[in-house]
Amino acid sequence: MSDLSLIITTPTTVAAKLTGIRHLRAEDTSGAFGIWPGHADLLTALAISVISWRTADGCEGHCAVRGGVLTIRDGAQIAVATREAVTGGDLHALERDVLARFRRNMEEEGEARSGARRMHLAALRHILTYLRPDRRSPGPFAPTPDGGEDRP
Repeated sequence: MSDLSLIITTPTTVAAKLTGIRHLRAEDTSGAFGIWPGHADLLTALAISVISWRTADGCEGHCAVRGGVLTIRDGAQIAVATREAVTGGDLHALERDVLARFRRNMEEEGEARSGARRMHLAALRHILTYLRPDRRSPGPFAPTPDGGEDRP
């Protein structure tokens, strides 16, 4: 039986690079799934979750990921690209502490994006009030009713 290789990367670092993996468990929006050697090629978007694996010698490893993309190539090469990753040996601590922090950060970022969108829309509305012809005040060279121009 051939083994799997795994690389988990963030924008700034390689969080994990392993070979000799017999089984990997990950989670996307449809739920948890397992990967064994010989798995079909796959590309999926990961949820905020913990990736777990077991090596040929029976050791287990875990990595909390803040979403990301998982790819499987040639039935043996697994690559995960994520915004943030934390590896650890204690699955329960990762699930309890790290995933909770990842979820809080996602909520805070969503609130910040929502606030920025509201400010952007308010600025556009404000600009449009000045651009609409029916709301403009007459300028210093506005035409008079008799066709001439008012000059200051």
